[in-house]
Parts: sequence; C-alpha cells; structure tokens
Amino acid sequence: MTYPAPLHNVSTSPMTRRPGESLADILERVLDKGVVIAGDVVVNVLDIELLTLKVRLLIASADTAKEMGIDWWASDPFLSSNAAELQRENDDLRNRIERLERMLPTGTNDGAGA
Repeated sequence: MTYPAPLHNVSTSPMTRRPGESLADILERVLDKGVVIAGDVVVNVLDIELLTLKVRLLIASADTAKEMGIDWWASDPFLSSNAAELQRENDDLRNRIERLERMLPTGTNDGAGA
C-alpha cells in the first residue's frame, strides 16, 4: 500500500489578502466587463457524427448585457411579471378561435370554398 508523500514547507497560517483582490472585487470586474465561454463537443462513431453540442455562455451583469444589446429576458413571457396574464389571454384567444372554427360550414376543401 502506498501513501501520499508528506507535505513540506506548508504554512498553516491564513492567507493574507491585498486590498482589491477579494472575491467580491473579482466578481464585480467579471460582471462589469463580461466573460464569454465558448466550446463545441462532437461525438463521432466510425466517422459518423452522432451528436454536436455548441455551448456559448455569456456571464455579465444585466446592465452590461443591455449595453451589448442583449435583453431577451425583458420580452420572455415566462420571466415576465405578467406571465399569468399573458397565459390567460392566450387561452382566451385559443377558445375564441375554436368557437369561430366550429361556426364555419363543414364540407369545404381545405377552407378554400366550394
């Protein structure tokens, strides 16, 4: 049985941090500037591509993203505060369309008329 080598010259005193190097400062800098992580994963078997994953990740603050022209969350109904109202309106419109379709005469060819 083998054991790991003992650690030599390891200090047990807490690390001293210089001002401006805290995690909060680093996080603030990342969110202010933004970070882009991009990568592709391709799975091949016998030169046949089975799966391709394209990963594009942007880490930034909402304000920085808006400055870049990225604000999809503002119009996403699932992230909107009025998502329930939009769903209710959608359901009402579907019901109205269904009622109107039932009122149409049957026997027409693809709705083009006789």
